[in-house]
Parts: sequence; C-alpha cells; structure tokens
Amino acid sequence: MAKETFKRDKPHVNIGTIGHVDHGKTTLTAAITTVLAKAGLSELRSFDSIDNAPEEK
Repeated sequence: MAKETFKRDKPHVNIGTIGHVDHGKTTLTAAITTVLAKAGLSELRSFDSIDNAPEEK
C-alpha cells in the first residue's frame, strides 16, 4: 500500500518554550493552541495532552 503524500497547504510553526520549572510554560502553550484552534488554525490540545512528557512525571 502506498504512503499518502503530505499536503503542505497550511503554514507549519514550531513553538519552543524555555523557562524554569513551574513558571507557566505548559499553561502558555495550552493558551496559544486554544486561541489558534478558535481561529481554525490549529487542533485544540488540552493541558494534559501537552504535559505528558515522561520527565514531568
């Protein structure tokens, strides 16, 4: 079965956050994705889905 071709019809943006522990990086990222999702530019990501890195557990 052939692999589907990735459609590049939307701009792609990677956002990185740097900061000290418990200074709101995950909260900021959740807020950004919420605003972008309301504008139809992103998929909504919940706080829990963002904060699932093994090193955070």
